[in-house]
Amino acid sequence: MLTKRIIPCLDVTLDAAGGTVVKGVEFVDLKKAGDPVDLAKRYNEQGADELVFLDITASHEGRSTMIDVIERTADEVFIPLTVGGGINSVEDVRQILRAGADKVSINTAAVKNPVFIREASTIFGSQCIVTAIDCRRNLDVENNQDKTILELEDGTLAWYEVVIYGGREPTGLDTVQWAKKVEELGSGEILLTSMNRDGTYDGFDIPITKKLSEELDIPIIASGGVGNPEHMYKGFVDGKADAGLAASIFHFGEYTVRDVKEALKAKNIPVRLYS
Repeated sequence: MLTKRIIPCLDVTLDAAGGTVVKGVEFVDLKKAGDPVDLAKRYNEQGADELVFLDITASHEGRSTMIDVIERTADEVFIPLTVGGGINSVEDVRQILRAGADKVSINTAAVKNPVFIREASTIFGSQCIVTAIDCRRNLDVENNQDKTILELEDGTLAWYEVVIYGGREPTGLDTVQWAKKVEELGSGEILLTSMNRDGTYDGFDIPITKKLSEELDIPIIASGGVGNPEHMYKGFVDGKADAGLAASIFHFGEYTVRDVKEALKAKNIPVRLYS
């Protein structure tokens, strides 16, 4: 088994202070969690493998990503930094990478213009392009026979619908079909967030995580719902994810990155522990 990555996520919104990390449940009821640069430094010191910085209202508000906050964050951390939110063009990608990011995450713009993934991966390389997929369970199986129907934990059947603009707008796209297309277009990785689990502390959405991990060759980062190290463990073993992303458990001090890694190592999950 390859080494599994633990990735704290900074969901950032623009405010008078220039940017604040927030956390909510299913992308709403946002609570302030701190300064993005301070939190990034903390996770870097705790031994995070990577960081994800998502400007979660940029697309919805129709503005560009917070370049200055990214520059300040990149100056303070020495692990790979992925930045997403409001990235709509090749020039946006170039600016984010110049600001110090190692990868960019494309979400809404990819759904609106799938060719953008190919353009960006051709110019900057697949290793720089992460496609973020936010999805929500849709129980209307009867009228969606062309979708990928999965069995949920309780035996209910559902398909997973791609949603955009921070979960505000359903697209009618099937998550599994979209993920396969994204891979074909040249994306190097997928950041999968289940809106049904985001901020709930109920654990990753295993059925969709496992399906994408089995069907695709590119790495899957599982996101949404981590409440404890056991959820990370299940994401790797049951969901077969390559990396696990979490926010609330780290931001509010319930666990450190090292706590999670040590718990995983005790269960024979290969992780990097930095001294």
